[in-house]
Amino acid sequence: MAQASLGWATAAKIAWRDMRHSAGKFIFVLLSVAIGVAAISGVRSFSQAFRQALLLNARNIMAADLAARMMEPPTQAELDSIAKLQRRIATTKVIETVSMANTPGDPYPILVSLKAVDPAVYPFYGKVQLQPDETLVSALNDDSVAVGADLLLRLHTDVGGRVRIGGREFHIAAIIRSEPDQLSSSFAIGPRVLLTEHALELTTLLQPGSRRLERILFLLPVGLRDQVESVKQKLIAILPEAQVTDFEETSPALSQGLDRSTSMLSLLSLVAMVLGALGVATAMHGHMEQRLDTIAIMKSLGARSGHVMRIFLLQTLTLGVLGSLLGIVGGLAVQAVLPTLMARYIPLHPEVALEFRAVLLSLAVGLMTTLLFTLPPLLRVRGIRPGLMLRRNVDTSGGDAGSKGKSLSPAVNHFRGHWPQYLAVLLILVGLAVIAAFFSESAMVGGWFAAGLAAILLVMLGLSKLVLVTARSLLEKTRLHLPSVVRQGLANLYRPGNQTASILAVLGAGVMLITTVFLVEQSVVKEMKLTSAPNQPNVFLVDISPQELDGVEHLLQQQKAVKGEMEAVPAVGGRITAVNGVAAGQLKLENFPKRMLQSVSLTWSDELPKGTHVTKGKWWDAGTTMPQVAIGNGMAQRLNVKQGGTITFNVEGQELVATVAAIIKSDGQHAFSRAEFILPKGALAAYPATWYGAVHVDIDHVNDVQRVLYAAYPTVTIINVADVLETVRGVVRQIAVVVEFLAGFSIFAGCVILAASIAGTRYKRIREVVVLKALGATRTRIVAVFSIEFLVLGLVAGTAGVLLANLLSWILLIKMEADHPTRWVVSILAVLATALLADFTGWIASHRILGQRPLEILREE
Repeated sequence: MAQASLGWATAAKIAWRDMRHSAGKFIFVLLSVAIGVAAISGVRSFSQAFRQALLLNARNIMAADLAARMMEPPTQAELDSIAKLQRRIATTKVIETVSMANTPGDPYPILVSLKAVDPAVYPFYGKVQLQPDETLVSALNDDSVAVGADLLLRLHTDVGGRVRIGGREFHIAAIIRSEPDQLSSSFAIGPRVLLTEHALELTTLLQPGSRRLERILFLLPVGLRDQVESVKQKLIAILPEAQVTDFEETSPALSQGLDRSTSMLSLLSLVAMVLGALGVATAMHGHMEQRLDTIAIMKSLGARSGHVMRIFLLQTLTLGVLGSLLGIVGGLAVQAVLPTLMARYIPLHPEVALEFRAVLLSLAVGLMTTLLFTLPPLLRVRGIRPGLMLRRNVDTSGGDAGSKGKSLSPAVNHFRGHWPQYLAVLLILVGLAVIAAFFSESAMVGGWFAAGLAAILLVMLGLSKLVLVTARSLLEKTRLHLPSVVRQGLANLYRPGNQTASILAVLGAGVMLITTVFLVEQSVVKEMKLTSAPNQPNVFLVDISPQELDGVEHLLQQQKAVKGEMEAVPAVGGRITAVNGVAAGQLKLENFPKRMLQSVSLTWSDELPKGTHVTKGKWWDAGTTMPQVAIGNGMAQRLNVKQGGTITFNVEGQELVATVAAIIKSDGQHAFSRAEFILPKGALAAYPATWYGAVHVDIDHVNDVQRVLYAAYPTVTIINVADVLETVRGVVRQIAVVVEFLAGFSIFAGCVILAASIAGTRYKRIREVVVLKALGATRTRIVAVFSIEFLVLGLVAGTAGVLLANLLSWILLIKMEADHPTRWVVSILAVLATALLADFTGWIASHRILGQRPLEILREE
């Protein structure tokens, strides 16, 4: 008998008719695909739109055509070279630093971010918007400043008032509404204060060794604006210690951060896409279960497995395309929400629009992921035998008389019958690794992502299977001890054709993601206890001159609120010129820009500092003058230097070759915690130094000590760790909100799969309802049975997700050396919330079933 032929056109007609007949069920399939595509499309579109907004405003963001950033002022020789470069190139200097400020009406000082400019020249592009509306030239002079609105609130003053900075009082002339180069600024601690360069000099804050950032802005004449790259290379040669960027690079740090954030958020979105694809596979599996008789009849009439697979493949493609298009529309909403969630550290608001490349990428990822995950159910068509399917109601032997391989072991027979499915799973893992590698631009990250996600889903599936086996065993052994409503609800978990395992795995994975983010954020941010830790420094002093050091220590000793002695750290500026004899310019460093070698801070100590311990090597003897260095563990890895290696420093124009005597690690809570390079006192004592201090103050009296110190030493910057931690809390919490927002798509995917499973078993549920009604069951009893089923699903998924979240967060927090307490209240609330969400979703998808009339359904039997 000749095989019948089923062309693609005929297969498309059959697929379309089948989809129209099951429209309600396939709506959930569309949503499953749309979830992940919306997340990916929104994240990628936002990234590209933000980058375009940077380019469109590039000159305004930099306030110049070119900029050179440096931690030390340029030498006179460098300034002369810049002047000779091209006399038509205009330049201006911007100096940024931090200091303390207060007003006559408020004696308590606050930390402010100072920005000194030449108002007659700055900015070259854009405009500093002030309130009242006036020019920078008219607002600023040597006795006036412009300030951020938050300074007025914190110091209880207004425009026209006075503010004291560095021992000098200034008139507040205006409020700063916006700055063109806000994204290029490096100091963002505390309210902004804008003043002239000469006014900053009058404060005497700029002492040798003081921490500051200088930016030289360059304005090219019209005739040279197409030669930006050429001028840039000349500036790099003139200023070897500076980071020279042009307007097209906008903010390199911001761009790099955006790239890393986009990769991380894209991977998170890919998790939602994978869970959505699992929903598609689950729905297609259930759909094919209902079409077994149809498939058997088609094969009996001569259709080959390939012909039947065409029908379901076309359905999958159609649903994938439609779901992806729906997801792309949803991506617009995600793109609109992200700027609001990230407003604290990304002030630009790019226009919401479909980005062509992001749309194509999202569409491709959506289709590829959907097809990969529907391969296993599609390949089941090969194993459907018409005779067995059509005889299953009369032949219960379960065997196949003609089956080959009975002499082989069950494992071998199982593999022979299911090897295409195993191959499909392997293709899924490879496909996920490729997509993840593309998003992260790292093959290793892609491989770990695919392996980790597969492991999590396998664990969730294993837990789900264990729960089902336990529930079944529980019913068999306690049949007389459980209420009948509970027995029926639990029995529904393993009804024929159920998708309980998939629902539990996906919903549990979503709960795990959100709970993990929340637990880590709580431990890292809200559990910061530095300010209350006994005898640990919680106030840091910056830019103490050698002449002020004894006086500051004596003043602090007189304050009753100060516990213990002040920890003092000297700082000597220098730069690294060679490592292990290799010149700095020839070093091959990973994840560490060479420009960072041009400005390093050296310190000295004859004794091992508090909170620091040696991991390799040993500390030197007190009094030694040999040039040795103890280097932080992280810096040692970045420089690829080990104990016994050498680092060559240039200090005040003199070469200092130091042998690495020890690799050290700090606890992060003492004055020496930020010291990456510690040398013996005898090696550095001859060089000019600026001192830093740290002291513990009773938390209720920190403001009082700040006031006393500021009154006596106004040029010393006082940093209250509590204020800094509050800023960190805000930023990290905002990042956590973004991650939780995208992780929420995974929860949504689990709810959609639950709804799709209920829709897929709708006919069986209707029969169950009408039979129960015919036997006298009330509507309340049926509601109780279904509610128990949905609540148990939610409880199990929530419990599994929360357990894995606690384990994962515990591992992450140990790696981060942070506290990792078990948060029982949060965990219990997460489980209960998941149960309620599952119950709500279940009833949204099945409430119409209760209205079926028994007689109408029974007549169809």
